Amino acid sequence: MQIDLTEQVALVTGSAHRVGRAIAVELARRGAHIMVHYHASTPETVRDTLQEIKSMGVDAFAVQADISSAQGVEDVFTAVREHFGRLDILVNSASLFQKRRLLDVSLEEWEQTLAVNLTAPFLCTQAAAAVMRRSDPPGGVIINICDKGADGPWPEYAHHGVSKAALLALTQVSAASLGPDIRVNAVIPGPVMKPSGRPMTEEEWERIGAPLPLARTGTPEDVARAVAYLASESFITGAVIHVNGGEHLI
Repeated sequence: MQIDLTEQVALVTGSAHRVGRAIAVELARRGAHIMVHYHASTPETVRDTLQEIKSMGVDAFAVQADISSAQGVEDVFTAVREHFGRLDILVNSASLFQKRRLLDVSLEEWEQTLAVNLTAPFLCTQAAAAVMRRSDPPGGVIINICDKGADGPWPEYAHHGVSKAALLALTQVSAASLGPDIRVNAVIPGPVMKPSGRPMTEEEWERIGAPLPLARTGTPEDVARAVAYLASESFITGAVIHVNGGEHLI
């Protein structure tokens, strides 16, 4: 059975910009009300994101919090309960993406990356399940945004890759633990957006996509549509969708 997302409530972490924003906008386009979470995004970025979401005719509210801490997660879910009173969709999209080889990773960098990329989704999953099971009828869906590191070793991004591999394991454990009323799935994006803080020409970006089976790069909207699909299909849990042009095949 396909689920109509109209009037559902979605929380997308890290949704003021980049891929998280595309996910929030796509869910809004399909009729969902959106809780926008952000941490360090500028007020102008948050304002523009809210305006775009509200232009879809849905409600949107923003909450700022550092979800690497338990208090930050509690602040987000307090805002969800107070503003919407329910939650149907959680997308764990917020992420730290730091380039380091294993022997160059400091303990502080390791702990910070795992706090945002793994502990925060774990705490958000627990908090979301509590809210979703109080709904009438109880239920919902959680979608985790993983990364290339979930497919195998990624030496250039050692601690990031480890965190995303663990997030994929959390996805599977959660799917097995939270059914039948709550579904949990994952999306693994590939090259869908130029790295932030690293200037790259269009030619350089195209070269990244050339070796892939589909011979091109993707877009954040490709990821967003995969998330919306997993949110709307009621018989899918514990699944992983690769949105990477076949990168996992090479």
